Amino acid sequence: MNPMTQFCHNLDCPARGQVGQGNITIHSQKEQRYRCTCCGKTVAATTGTPFYRLRQTVELVTIVLTLLTHGCPVQAIVAAFGLDERTVAAWLQRAGRQAQNLHQHLIQQGQIDLQHVQADELWVKLVGRHVWQAMAIAVPSHLWLGGVISAQRDRQLIRSLVLQVRECAVTLAILVCVDGLASYVSAFRQGFRHRIASGKPGRPRLEGEAGLLIGQVIKQYAKRHVIGVTRRIVQGTQAAIAAVLDATRSGTDINTAYIERLNATFRSALACLVRRGRAIAHTETLLNAGMWLVGSCYNFCWYHDALRERAPLGAPLKWDERTPAMAAGLTDHQWTMCELLTYQVPPPPWVPPKRRGRPPKQRQVGTT
Repeated sequence: MNPMTQFCHNLDCPARGQVGQGNITIHSQKEQRYRCTCCGKTVAATTGTPFYRLRQTVELVTIVLTLLTHGCPVQAIVAAFGLDERTVAAWLQRAGRQAQNLHQHLIQQGQIDLQHVQADELWVKLVGRHVWQAMAIAVPSHLWLGGVISAQRDRQLIRSLVLQVRECAVTLAILVCVDGLASYVSAFRQGFRHRIASGKPGRPRLEGEAGLLIGQVIKQYAKRHVIGVTRRIVQGTQAAIAAVLDATRSGTDINTAYIERLNATFRSALACLVRRGRAIAHTETLLNAGMWLVGSCYNFCWYHDALRERAPLGAPLKWDERTPAMAAGLTDHQWTMCELLTYQVPPPPWVPPKRRGRPPKQRQVGTT
């Protein structure tokens, strides 16, 4: 137990979320509990993680979640470990919430230079119905930027995805490559706007991002086969788009190859996304949890061959492997599944409440 790596989880504590301030001490080594000297509250070492108040061992839960992120069906895990299917589903939901909080804390902070983004949707079959899963990827770092699940392939689905992309971007002057769905164009144009303060009362005027480039790949189908592809420049110039493609080494023309490859990765990593499979998800909640867990593992835990760099002379290995999070500058090493699950997201800083009523009068100190 290391108190210097812990923080107070009490939302009413002025020192909440602060690491290394000396306010955390060991309360019980046997029970694995810490104590905050500022508010006097005790907290378990597993607070804020999927392992909080679980009776099973950390090793077993980690193994089960690792198998789930590598395409193992829930039914196989139930048969191998003698667990209840509802127990495995509950663990997956816990891990999904953990992965989503981690994604919002580390990635959706507006600090990533996206440069080139591709987006697409997946048609996913559930028990008795189907849903749409929209996702986006940053091409230079292969970083998964998030996903949204909806029963309808409508404008609201695309707007929610665009909002997640904007929360990741340090600048809105990027290249966006999408398919022929018209909602993408309006969603990116409306979502990538700036407020122009005029100093006058009323709502400020919104102005579109001048450096935003949009390209579409429109496919023509006949009997479920692609018979033609049309590439269309929606916003920007051919020279500007070619410059971004050359800078990011993502081809010579508008394409959606990277997001299509990401879709294939998700289908192989999550059993309920397999085409014509029998291990389909029962609820949208489980699908959403699996999406966030696989996406976080893809970003932080899995090496990508296209991201490796040649090692310096004298190094023991020829190549230095990198994960998408390492390529984006979010971390300096490959995370393990246990490290991903035990990462504690700190709460926002404590803000003192506003004093209500009249301010106290200042006492006048007279001279005698």
